[in-house]
Amino acid sequence: MSVQMHIPGVSDLTTQDKSPFALDQWYVAALSSECADKPLARTLLNHPIVMFRDGAGVVHALEDRCCHRSLPLSAGTIEEQGIRCGYHGMLFNGEGRCLEVPGQSTVPPRAKVKNFPVQERDGIVWIWFGYDQQAAPNGDAPSYPVHTSGEYVWGGDAFHYDAPYQLIHDNLLDLSHLGYVHLQTIGGDARVHMNAEMNTTTDGDNVLVVRHMHGVTPPPTYTAAYPFEGKIDRWQEIDFRVSHIRIWTGGVDAGTDDLRDPNRGGFHMRGFHGVTPETETSAHYIWTIATNPKANHEETLKKVMAQTAFTFEEDKVVIENQYQNMIRFGNQPLMSIHVDVGANRARFIMEKLRTIRR
Repeated sequence: MSVQMHIPGVSDLTTQDKSPFALDQWYVAALSSECADKPLARTLLNHPIVMFRDGAGVVHALEDRCCHRSLPLSAGTIEEQGIRCGYHGMLFNGEGRCLEVPGQSTVPPRAKVKNFPVQERDGIVWIWFGYDQQAAPNGDAPSYPVHTSGEYVWGGDAFHYDAPYQLIHDNLLDLSHLGYVHLQTIGGDARVHMNAEMNTTTDGDNVLVVRHMHGVTPPPTYTAAYPFEGKIDRWQEIDFRVSHIRIWTGGVDAGTDDLRDPNRGGFHMRGFHGVTPETETSAHYIWTIATNPKANHEETLKKVMAQTAFTFEEDKVVIENQYQNMIRFGNQPLMSIHVDVGANRARFIMEKLRTIRR
């Protein structure tokens, strides 16, 4: 079966009735730890944004442009009441309103910059992009209790990709590639991964891919983090949610637990993958990994973090090379195989959500 994809940078398949991105969504803007004592600049969905934490500890997001002479506000400094431009010292609060113009007693009414709705939950900073940029969000940002339940230790980081965001979706929704790309960490026998029991379901705008592999050799990351006795039963649950993907993977000693039991034991890795477009041809990948060590929690987390980052570096090389080759060969149809079901369903959903609402 062939699949025709919209490949940004190859040909423009959009029309006046299509947005480059799905809107009316909360997107991942940053990890809470990234918003510290300095402004954080990041382009999100083609919008140059500056994020900062005010004196009360609240995170805000503004258009990264001073309304006076257009210096990026991210080149300024954070103060108790907001962010001060590094050119002429105009001070803006989290709503984008200018509070002070040094050297004059009045502030012009037009001295303001656009602000964006932001919510911080469970160690993640979310930003709202709507079809109507003046309208309030239609609900709260997603929660992610894995970070706050106390059952796991976790950490994270951010990557930048010179490739469209949906190629990252494709990669995450198809974990059969582990046996070929990630042999040194979370991989294993390639044939086992390609022949895993797989069930894919769709619920509204969500796609769930569940994969099981029984009686297999644990990969290096697993044996480095958990005292398995020998062969294991592995699971991979990929939960696609438009603006982010949640992946729960792990293993138990073979034959000791039911992989369908939500309370199963063994070694767990819960990955949070905030895939946020920067532009049509580049993306931010803001991720965390949570795990449940038997002992030496901090040491084990460092190992899991390092090996997770290494796997993402491997994926980044593959995806960026893939995209460059797509540009080189032009907008040619791509064929699908059995492991592409989840990715194809996600693409269908994203295409539907790109339709502009009138």
